[in-house]
Amino acid sequence: MKKILDMLTEEMQKAFQAAGYDGSLGRVTLSNRPDLCEYQCNGAMAGAKQYKKAPIAIANEVAKQLADSSVFQEAQAAAPGFLNLKITESFLLSYLKDMEADPKFGLAMPGKPKKIIIDYGGANVAKPLHVGHLRSAVIGESIKRICRYAGHEVIGDVHLGDWGLQMGLIITWLAEEKPNLVYFDENYQGEYPAEPPFTITQLAQIYPAASAKSKEDPDYKARAMEATYKLQKGVRGYRALWHHIMDVSIADLKKNYSSLNVEFDLWKGESDVQDLIPDMVEYMKEEGYAHESEGALVVDVKEETDTKEIPPCMILKSDGASLYNTTDLATILERRNLYHPDMMIYVVDKRQDLYFEQVFRCARKTKLVGPETELKFLGFGTMNGKDGKPFKTREGGVMRLEELVRDTKEEMYKKIKEGRDMPEEEARQAADMVAVSALKYGDLSNQASKDYVFDMERFTSFEGDTGPYILYTIVRIKSILSKYKEQGGNLAETSLREAENAAEKALMMQLVGFNAMMQTACQETAPHKVCAYIYDLANDFNHFYHETKILGEEDEKKKEGLIALLVLTRDILETCIDVLGFSAPERM
Repeated sequence: MKKILDMLTEEMQKAFQAAGYDGSLGRVTLSNRPDLCEYQCNGAMAGAKQYKKAPIAIANEVAKQLADSSVFQEAQAAAPGFLNLKITESFLLSYLKDMEADPKFGLAMPGKPKKIIIDYGGANVAKPLHVGHLRSAVIGESIKRICRYAGHEVIGDVHLGDWGLQMGLIITWLAEEKPNLVYFDENYQGEYPAEPPFTITQLAQIYPAASAKSKEDPDYKARAMEATYKLQKGVRGYRALWHHIMDVSIADLKKNYSSLNVEFDLWKGESDVQDLIPDMVEYMKEEGYAHESEGALVVDVKEETDTKEIPPCMILKSDGASLYNTTDLATILERRNLYHPDMMIYVVDKRQDLYFEQVFRCARKTKLVGPETELKFLGFGTMNGKDGKPFKTREGGVMRLEELVRDTKEEMYKKIKEGRDMPEEEARQAADMVAVSALKYGDLSNQASKDYVFDMERFTSFEGDTGPYILYTIVRIKSILSKYKEQGGNLAETSLREAENAAEKALMMQLVGFNAMMQTACQETAPHKVCAYIYDLANDFNHFYHETKILGEEDEKKKEGLIALLVLTRDILETCIDVLGFSAPERM
């Protein structure tokens, strides 16, 4: 289905041509002065020089051609040469009905869908998620959902940090605290226990303690590095412990991500590509891409056009050990071999910009991916406290993500219970849903690359540009529709009608922008565009609601038209919050 601006532009192009001018001048845009008109065209200004004519004269001639238009109700020339436009209620209704009949509300599906892999989450195994993990998870999940809605095949990969020194630190701690565990008996040949020798709570305590000790005790760190080496070389007992760490950690990670409605298709990590690294490194050497520099193996990625220094991409350290670069390059290779994606999107802290520039350039130079595969870095800003610094607990430590989610749910529960007679279980369920909307919308409504301030009071407010406000609007619509059904109305038998007042038309005009907005949000990987759209849509609906009798309307046909408009508004709002990764309760 064509976007409404494209259809209006086609109508305007015909008018320019009929007046004897180049049709390409007839591009229509949304009005930047909604107090004067709904849409505008500035083509007469652009054509003045070409035709050596005053722009107002051109605009007047074009306006005359639109006098009998079934699309434009008004087309007025305004000095120095603008065309101010209003569309007919009949054209608006026709477009809305076509949207209503389309399963994607008029969003055109791609002729050739892309296969996209989104790398987001980035959790480290054996460490609890903290607030720094929120943005990657929330933004990545929304982009995945937006691209799927737009017709593409999308694979989400958590890309775990599961192969580094933290494993050696934990194993060394266990070896010292529980030396009699069978995992440390080099002569043991039997099956290892099915149950892990620690709980997730104990594991969460072991890592920070072991990490702190390694910073104070060089010998302990050396033993941890030795344990990491043994793990990576395949020592049986260490591998068995690693599997326990993975099982316990991933179960906890899944629970925490699930509390934010975040899901991954792949639970792969650095360990999955370790076997690819030796052959990849050998290939880079043989093909002349990699060379030694101060004992390390590097690939030069600097280009002649660079205006800033781009250091070489290090493949192996001087001691032969691999790095994050090595693992990320091997991961790109694995993704190419297994999935053949058209695009890989990395949702990572924007401070990693230079690192990913090096990795992507290296992947292209060494032909790990061809020119047909797009590698995209989507860097996000920092979530800060009110002091403008990275968000901390009251004690000054890094807050765990589950604590932030819990505190937000508790805050929402208090607000929902205030002045509302709602059963405990229903209040808790509603609070959980609204809290997720507060967290996600508070994050996603900001452009991803920008830092933002986390403000619990503002994010959980039912007023203003917040998730709870959006959900409150949806619940208000649901309540009206529920009462309509209680009065004997049938939603399936309602039908849209032409707008009868300015508020109703404004709501309809907001709805017809859905498909263009969603296409842009997908193309630009920009969830904040969805947030901006539904905030405007919610405002237009609430203005319409306060201006219009709906259930009290005595004309049944008119009431049916209003109810049909509510149904479409609800459906589009719920579609939008779904791609943002949250949902609305029935009551709140």
